[in-house]
Amino acid sequence: MDALSRLRESLSKAPVMWKGDYPYFIHPITDGVPRLEPEILSAVLQLSSKLVEWENIDLVLGIEAMGLPLCAPLSIEASKPLVVARKRSYGLDGEVVIDQTTGYSKGEMYLNDISKDERILILDDVLSTGGTIRSVIDGVKRAGATVVQVITVIEKGPGLAVLQKEMPDIKFDSLIKVEMDGSNITIMD
Repeated sequence: MDALSRLRESLSKAPVMWKGDYPYFIHPITDGVPRLEPEILSAVLQLSSKLVEWENIDLVLGIEAMGLPLCAPLSIEASKPLVVARKRSYGLDGEVVIDQTTGYSKGEMYLNDISKDERILILDDVLSTGGTIRSVIDGVKRAGATVVQVITVIEKGPGLAVLQKEMPDIKFDSLIKVEMDGSNITIMD
């Protein structure tokens, strides 16, 4: 079975829960539960790596928490350093505070160790409204660096299309697109 088929099959089996009026699927790539099997992580690595022009990237940026397991193998394969947008402050020089709002939560995140003029790839688990990615891109700009590309493993909702229109200088990609119809996950071709 090829990488995309493995990822599609794993999503087709994901349970759905509701957070208020928001349908939320539970998947190892987005939540770390159930367990993240190596063949699913390998599929994400294979599919993501092929989308990147590595000569234009200086740094891989992941977003806590699932950015850690998703980006570490990509960083190793590409021989590019990795930083993680964290949900707690370390108070280091140059730390950038990010206001994060998603479809179901609100809080702050923190960026550290991003140098001026670095070219950054962001790999995220799921993009729905685009709120988190928009905030992280703003934080990267405030650090003096440039987001060259954003890859989201799972595209859900209109957020990616909205961001593409707002930020035409950034390449946006998704590995798989899903739509939610109540508790049903529809995988789009």
